[in-house]
Amino acid sequence: MTDWNPESYLQFQNARTRPSIDLVTRIPSADPRVIIDFGCGPGNSTQVLAHRWPRARVLGLDQSPAMIERARSDYPGQEWIVADAATYETEETFDIVFSNATIQWIPDHEALLARWRGLIGEGGVLAVQLPLFWEMPLGQLIDRVSRDPRWRRSTEHVSSLFTIHDYRFYYDRLTALFARVDVWETTYMDALESHRSVVELIKSTGLKPYLDSLDGLEAQEAFEQDVLRGVEEVYPSQRNGKVILPFKRLFFIGQNV
Repeated sequence: MTDWNPESYLQFQNARTRPSIDLVTRIPSADPRVIIDFGCGPGNSTQVLAHRWPRARVLGLDQSPAMIERARSDYPGQEWIVADAATYETEETFDIVFSNATIQWIPDHEALLARWRGLIGEGGVLAVQLPLFWEMPLGQLIDRVSRDPRWRRSTEHVSSLFTIHDYRFYYDRLTALFARVDVWETTYMDALESHRSVVELIKSTGLKPYLDSLDGLEAQEAFEQDVLRGVEEVYPSQRNGKVILPFKRLFFIGQNV
């Protein structure tokens, strides 16, 4: 894919940050010393951690140079790392390994969870959130559009870029690695300004690899219009003109006791 666009991502900063806030409130760690935020993006999730534990050293890591550049610009007093969350190596251990809406882009979650477990010190915590993209009508309609004969040749590989399992998968892997495990799901009712806003929200995340796979701006715009028509069918407008997007997310926490 092309690099991520922090400006597009931050258009919907409140909706994107809310799951981080909810995840942080469930973390059973009173006074962590060192925290790492894998897939920190432009730093909005990292600020939730820094505000919750102001005495902790909080590192933000992302593979996107553009996202880290924006984080460094907005939060110059913090530590930012450009690296791949799936292969990052360090001799340091962390009290909290945190990741919000990132692991769906990383393959082999069994190996990933074991790797991250190895970065956690005694009494430390792993805390993760990921969108259940395929369980939402929005994800399903994007996949359906991608299978249209006009787009299929270009987009047929895109679904394989996502790695998302259900709660049973993560529970089994986590209980093999941690003494205490907490798994839950939340559906956020995001009230957006219009059907176009729904497309704009997903355009900088789940829709992005589909658009990147298409050749040329004209094809991208046509694909986007097909998605917009689907959004208009699936998500009716409210009386005040807004559109409610139920966004389903899976959370899990593992604690090393």
